[in-house]
This record gives sequence, structure tokens and C-alpha cells, in this order.
Amino acid sequence: MALIRNYKEVLEQKVNEGKGVRVRWLISKPEGAPNFAMRLFTVEPGGYTPFHSHPWEHEVFILNGEGELVGENDTMPFKEGDAIFVKPLEYHQFKNTGDDDLRFICVIPIID
Repeated sequence: MALIRNYKEVLEQKVNEGKGVRVRWLISKPEGAPNFAMRLFTVEPGGYTPFHSHPWEHEVFILNGEGELVGENDTMPFKEGDAIFVKPLEYHQFKNTGDDDLRFICVIPIID
């Protein structure tokens, strides 16, 4: 049977790296998802995720706010409604450059 639940039912956790970042793991392995995890990130104004890389890709959809995607050699602005693809092994960081919370959905593969 399918799973439907409101995002507010999922515990919001502080992300220790970066600044002003919280995450909700909406759908992942505990819910029976075998391939992908869907996460909802909130980044406070002036906040940012850690600058990092990993062997998997990201698919991101910006729900609210505006910011910058920081890479090793460039910075690209984004805003509400934008879709972002981050390649595997690419260094990246999401920065909130606006006055409102930055909120985005991030989908990653489940790694065993």
C-alpha cells in the first residue's frame, strides 16, 4: 500500500555541519523505499549547507526562497521553482541569500 503523510508529521533534525540547516527525511528506507530518499531541507537566512562532495548525485527542487549553489569554480544563483542537478563527486554548497527561509526537496539514492 502507498504511504501518504504530511511533512509536519516527520521529525525535523538540525544538521550539525553548515549553519542554520534543518532536515526532514520524508521517505527513505524505514518507509520501505528501496532506491531513493526524499528529504526536505530548510536553511535560515544567512545559512548554508556544508561544502562537500560524495559519490552520488542530487536532484533538488526549490520550494521557497533564493540562494546560490557554490561549486569549486563557480557560483550559480537559484530561486523558487528552479530544479537543480548536482553530479556525483562534484563539490557543492547551498547558501540562502534571501530574507526568507530557503526550503528545498532533495532526492538522493539509498546507499547500503
